[in-house]
Amino acid sequence: MKKGFSAVLVIAVVGVVGLYFWLQSPGDGDDGGRLALYGNVDIREAQLAFNGSEHIAEILVQEGDRVAKGQLLARLHTELLQARLAEVQAAVEAQRQIVARLEAGSRPEEIRKAEAELEAARAQAKAAHDSYRRVAQLLERKLASPQDEEQARSQADAAAAQVKAVQATLALLKAGARKEDIAAARAQLVAREAALKQARQRLSDASLYAPADGIIRNRILEPGDMAFPQSPVLTLAFLDPVWARAYLPEPMLGRVRLGATAWITTDSYPDKRYEGWVGYVSPTAEFTPKTVQTPELRTRLVYSVRIFACNPDGELRLGMPVSVEIDLDQADAGTQPRPCGAP
Repeated sequence: MKKGFSAVLVIAVVGVVGLYFWLQSPGDGDDGGRLALYGNVDIREAQLAFNGSEHIAEILVQEGDRVAKGQLLARLHTELLQARLAEVQAAVEAQRQIVARLEAGSRPEEIRKAEAELEAARAQAKAAHDSYRRVAQLLERKLASPQDEEQARSQADAAAAQVKAVQATLALLKAGARKEDIAAARAQLVAREAALKQARQRLSDASLYAPADGIIRNRILEPGDMAFPQSPVLTLAFLDPVWARAYLPEPMLGRVRLGATAWITTDSYPDKRYEGWVGYVSPTAEFTPKTVQTPELRTRLVYSVRIFACNPDGELRLGMPVSVEIDLDQADAGTQPRPCGAP
């Protein structure tokens, strides 16, 4: 009798223990149409640095400040950059005038001056030639020496050569600059304009602007510090939209589509739900991280999934634990995030 009672007792105990562990074992987290996951809001941030090397003149934001896209955050000292910009602007303007002069050619006044010089040269050549003829006649009558005749002939030849030189100068003035000279001047102008763009860009790089809406997490450098492109000045956290990262069990992979509607809840605001959508599913599997709670057994493979959610009030903080519910078996809506506030 006692042996039968003991056997029944053992069976009962085993049954209770088995029932307990069956109730405690994790299920699929799927109620048939919705999947429950757990994760955290991703920390998305950018290390903002100047694209230049100079001492910091001022930083206009503090840690915790909310900033808008395009807002000025900090400045470098710009005295040397402004002086360089003025120098390059002057060089560009000077080169433009050179190009304009070459393209316009000679002025009418210059041509008229050359024509007048040609007339004067011709007159001098005629006078020198007449003088040579007279000396030659005197030489025939033995009234002049051979040296006088040679000197007069040389002066006549020089005057004739001067006429040809002035004629060539006049022809050049009328023809204008050579096309090769104009092309070279234009190329030089392009080079100087490129230097001007570079100087303007360097001056622009002395100001640091917010690339997107967010919150200043860290103020790393201070006014007076030397800034370099490799040295972050501020850390900007992106807030809207936020990403909640969770891990999708492998059996649910075929039932969760990109763009599927999801709902996010937090312990901080338990009565509030944030609408989101599946924006990314990892193409590779991994084992469940120990820090992540999922309804699946930890020995099973999971896929990282990213859920986008709008955060207009800033209630979803970076790193915050969240619960995610995803509607299953929805149509694929694509990978692009939806604009916050859009229906």
